[in-house]
Amino acid sequence: MKKICVFICLSALLSPAVQVRGQEYDLSSPDNNIRLKIAVNEKISWSVYHAGDLLLKDCIISMNIDDDKIPGDAQNVKKTIRTAIDDQIDVAIPSKFSQIHDKCNQLELVFPDNFSVVFRVYDNGVAYRFRMGYKNEITVNSEELNIGFNGDYMAFFPEEESMISHYERSYRKLAITEIGIDQFCSLPVYFRRKDRTCILFTEADLTDYPGMFIAGTAENRLEARFPKYVLEAVPAPEGPDRNEVIKQQAPYIARTTGIRDFPWRVFTITANDAELVQSTLVYQLSSPPKITETSWIKPGKVAWDWWNNNNIYGVDFPSGINTATYKYYIDFAAQYGLDYIILDEGWSKSPTDILTPNPDLKIAELISYGKGKNIGIILWTLWKPLEKDMEKVLDTYKEWGVKGVKVDYMQRSDQYMVNYYERVARETAARNLIVDFHGAFKPSGLNRMYPNVLSFEGVKGLEHDKWSEDITPGHDVTLPFVRMVAGPMDYTPGAMDNAQKNNFCIRFSRPMSQGTRSHQVAMYVVYESPLQMMADNPSNYYREWECTEFISKIPVTWDETRVLNGEIGEYIMVARRKENTWYIGAMTNQDPRELEADLSFLPEGNYTIEIIRDGVNAERNATDYTRFEKTLDSRMLEIKMAAGGGWAAIIKESDPGR
Repeated sequence: MKKICVFICLSALLSPAVQVRGQEYDLSSPDNNIRLKIAVNEKISWSVYHAGDLLLKDCIISMNIDDDKIPGDAQNVKKTIRTAIDDQIDVAIPSKFSQIHDKCNQLELVFPDNFSVVFRVYDNGVAYRFRMGYKNEITVNSEELNIGFNGDYMAFFPEEESMISHYERSYRKLAITEIGIDQFCSLPVYFRRKDRTCILFTEADLTDYPGMFIAGTAENRLEARFPKYVLEAVPAPEGPDRNEVIKQQAPYIARTTGIRDFPWRVFTITANDAELVQSTLVYQLSSPPKITETSWIKPGKVAWDWWNNNNIYGVDFPSGINTATYKYYIDFAAQYGLDYIILDEGWSKSPTDILTPNPDLKIAELISYGKGKNIGIILWTLWKPLEKDMEKVLDTYKEWGVKGVKVDYMQRSDQYMVNYYERVARETAARNLIVDFHGAFKPSGLNRMYPNVLSFEGVKGLEHDKWSEDITPGHDVTLPFVRMVAGPMDYTPGAMDNAQKNNFCIRFSRPMSQGTRSHQVAMYVVYESPLQMMADNPSNYYREWECTEFISKIPVTWDETRVLNGEIGEYIMVARRKENTWYIGAMTNQDPRELEADLSFLPEGNYTIEIIRDGVNAERNATDYTRFEKTLDSRMLEIKMAAGGGWAAIIKESDPGR
């Protein structure tokens, strides 16, 4: 990768004789649309302006290191370093763009006591991080971030009950002032002003440090919270093989090396929701890959067993966790050009014995059978058994011919667990294995450091249809504007049994989805995941072969993304390009909707368009859809969606002579 960087450094050394309290600094985005004002007094505070309007005011930041406050009461900036960054990032596994233009202005405030604060301003956001230069290991007792909002803001707040969490939450719409001191949420979290200006807050380059939560103050401010370092965790009475009770915590949040950069605190700022979805700031602000050879990493679609409970039919063998059933999955995957199947919980003798296969499964035979059809096998595992003997387990899987692991039930983001994620990423990469994290916190840069980490759950996805009514079309069109901005999400789409709200029922073993069939198909364009599940059972996909064939044509990585329109919780319309083919996906909430898709971005030429859209009776029977192909005769498309509906298209350049 050839980088194009221009650095402009201006250093201002202030002697003690001329240092004054109340130092102030300005930093603007390259297009001058976003401006950051920083003040250094007893504390460091900053404010953000967007298009001249004050958005965030008097945001306060500090750290407590080894019982010393940073900055201390009498500290002033001794040096400033200004840098203009202009870089081209080649993305190893692109979920939005194959190349990203990384352009921003940076200001580093250097303090006397071996620390500095680095600020960056992009055309679509601001970020900051602390940087330390201590020789010895340090204890981080606390970190302060107090965010002040200027005016009335609404939050889409993924409220948590505990810091022990799957990070699978619905988004509560709350005014900032309504969020009490006992309420807190995981990241990312979305804020919007009445004028539609929106802010997405999350973190990037999270390594050797706990993940952040955000809590209310009962005022127009929010503040950071962190899980303490876990000293002792024991199995929980309920689900002891996967759930834990924290018995003892340290009084600090991290023990770490003294020379290091701390995570970036990232505020993506856009004038509207559609621009927000295109953001790649988390990826841009994360560490570059630690592995140089990535050609072995194969993104792809996956036939998944757990959601559909192996309810295949029309076969001459009993369905279940057995060799014949998984050969059926492999045959299906091969027929429709998928890349993998997952053997989820139940493939091993027990959830904690992950080196001994279920006696009804012949692992070696399945792996060999899959290899003969170019289908890889991914194995599910709980995190704790993998942790106990990671090298042996992964060596064994590699020897068997397994292609990757799905690691589940971490449910924590304290420093130890954050380090566990990186250890899994590192050890799997050393063995050319891919990773999908479930029971996991949001992406925070690990997938850039280790591109073999293809996806993360950390989302309230389709599996909740098995036991709740929470996965509504409105929820589905909220996710792209919040969770997906942080990075790939393993929502696990693809339900072939679909129902409108009045016909939906909870069925754990034979689940259905809310919204239309076209709504599910559109997810394969709208939702980003380089490891994309097909959650329903192969028998249903065979029965619904027209939808299955269409889905099989949709890539899982992208060269270019354009969000054509969208509003959080209402609808979204996305266009994505893979090589010379364009794909469009649109989804709506429970309201029927008509949209226009402006395709003027298409190069000159003749095109054909293949469409799946809601059928005329989709509001009565959500499985109703229409699929057809025609010549694209206009650069303006009319898109009509039923309640809970969707629309998807594949646009290819055609022979000019046709």
